[in-house]
Amino acid sequence: MDFTTFSQAAGGLALFLLAMLMMTEGLKTFGGGGLKRLLSQSTSTPLRGVGAGILVTAVVQSSSAVTVAAIGFVNAGLMNLRQALGVVFGTNIGTTMTAWLVSLVGIGFDIDAFALPIIAVGVALRLIVRNKRYQGLGEALTGFGLFFIGLGLLQQAFSGVAAGFEAEVLGGGFALHWAAALAVGFLVTTLTQSSSASIALILTAAAGGLLTLPTAAAAIIGANVGTTTTAVLAALNATAAARRLAMGHVGFNVITGCVALLILPLMLWTVDGLALFFGLVGNVAAKLALFHTVFNVLGVMLLLPFVGRLADWLETRFRSQQDELARPQHLDATLAASPELALGAVQAELQRLRAGVGAVAGAALKNERAVDKEAEAVRQLAATVTEYIAGLRAERMPRQVSDALTLCLRAARYLDEAGRMVASAQALAAASQTGPENVRALIAPVLAAAADCLAAPGAETARSLEAFEPTYQQGKGALLAAVVAQQLGAEAADTLLDDLSHLRRLVQQWVKADDMLNSPELALVPQRAGGAKLNS
Repeated sequence: MDFTTFSQAAGGLALFLLAMLMMTEGLKTFGGGGLKRLLSQSTSTPLRGVGAGILVTAVVQSSSAVTVAAIGFVNAGLMNLRQALGVVFGTNIGTTMTAWLVSLVGIGFDIDAFALPIIAVGVALRLIVRNKRYQGLGEALTGFGLFFIGLGLLQQAFSGVAAGFEAEVLGGGFALHWAAALAVGFLVTTLTQSSSASIALILTAAAGGLLTLPTAAAAIIGANVGTTTTAVLAALNATAAARRLAMGHVGFNVITGCVALLILPLMLWTVDGLALFFGLVGNVAAKLALFHTVFNVLGVMLLLPFVGRLADWLETRFRSQQDELARPQHLDATLAASPELALGAVQAELQRLRAGVGAVAGAALKNERAVDKEAEAVRQLAATVTEYIAGLRAERMPRQVSDALTLCLRAARYLDEAGRMVASAQALAAASQTGPENVRALIAPVLAAAADCLAAPGAETARSLEAFEPTYQQGKGALLAAVVAQQLGAEAADTLLDDLSHLRRLVQQWVKADDMLNSPELALVPQRAGGAKLNS
């Protein structure tokens, strides 16, 4: 391959990548929030998730973009792991649309008669129309036209290379052929972050006689596995849930690729039969597109029945202390049919939540360690308890149980609010350790009084709050006096006063939650034996 051919191939690939980017971004703009709503709302089951993944990927022409979006939805809690796995499975089928475009339209077409008018229409829409949605459509059409021009350049480059190129580059023996092709497919996809680009290269190379059908099929398998690197990179600094989804994506593509390699001769025989049936015998690129589709559909058929077990296994991976703290241990949806048992489970979970908030707040008051992630975890647990209580059918439960659950709901909200104030408590603790001498002397008594409130037994919390209040007022007054005496800057005092106010609210919410959890109304509700011990 001389420099001219190489530069033409490189330019064609670059133009193809630009076209894919324009198509993806343009179609996302044109689709507005519709595609996001489809992903987040039309995935109630893994099978529906597969359908949504196929549709959205076929529209935006980027499996990586859809996978990254699914990771974002999992991060935001809009989609659970099972739903997201279905979407990821579907993206593998949806991305085969690119191969069909290349094979049926992109190879052997008249660029001047087809692509250039599309570009003209797209540019006109982009420049003339003011509506952002239709500007996005114009960008997508422009990318669509450039897509075929890039393919045309690749075709011209590969058509000038000798047919013996495969034997020279990939070396002797079928095993070396497919192993090298597998590695090349993986590497090109990893470097370009686009399986569509690498598959377009493979199809045009095969159509130009550079690759045999088996070798090109192995390269497609490598490209399919290589596309997982995008999800892995996107999940590096993401939540544990996002890392689990990325791991599921890698597992699906690797398992599918291994199965396809093991039965490659059988799959190629099947593809030959299907090509004969559909009249595609003489079209090598179409055969490869058919192979790409068949092996991805086969992968979904093999793994979709096990998506529940896969999700359960992935849930045990990447677990941190914060994940364990945020995960409810007593709540169970099956208890909804028995209000008394549900109440027992809620009370047990609230006691666990109380202990978690107390531990996090206590560590913050001593500034022992960074507690922001732990504080977020207890707030997630509080939200889960609130959702669980809200999901119980009040009309099916005795009035006494309904009233008790109302108290539990209030306690959960108080504890959530206390968790929200933890950051201010830690900021005050840091100021008491590293701030000026006069500031430390003013803050230390308030922190000690707050710690006493958190450590007080349930029956003593109200009394400890009475002791805290004058200490708080004394500290607040001393800070204001320090400002008047010009011993403390006004801006620094404002920050300290805000943190003091938040600390006071933390203590108040803690005491209110304790009052609720120790109220006679909860103690009087009859519960069935073992209700609070379920799922512990």
